[in-house]
Amino acid sequence: MDVINEQQEQTNSEYKPITVENLDVDFLPIIYDIIRSVERDPHDNAQKNSQSQDISQKVIELHKKLEVAKEQIRRLPGVEYSKEEQLEKLETLRKQLRLKRELLQKYRNMYLLDFLKP
Repeated sequence: MDVINEQQEQTNSEYKPITVENLDVDFLPIIYDIIRSVERDPHDNAQKNSQSQDISQKVIELHKKLEVAKEQIRRLPGVEYSKEEQLEKLETLRKQLRLKRELLQKYRNMYLLDFLKP
């Protein structure tokens, strides 16, 4: 039953938009651990085998974290648009904002004029 709930949560979260602040892109600690493990110089074969397994596990962990980050980035709003499309959309929104401000100012002035009439 818990597995089904987890799958439903995962499916629901895949379609929810995500914000940049919520991205999980903290790769440096894993990369640092991999580099530190590679720099160790074991003298006996048993340590070498254990070290290579440890490094392999950390590389797999890094790969999984990268895949999760890719999925999260795909869910960011606006990623599907090219730079030119984003700039066009921004310009359109700016024009709309300017027009709305002008309308607000016009209605405020109309109200003031009505209020000042004797």
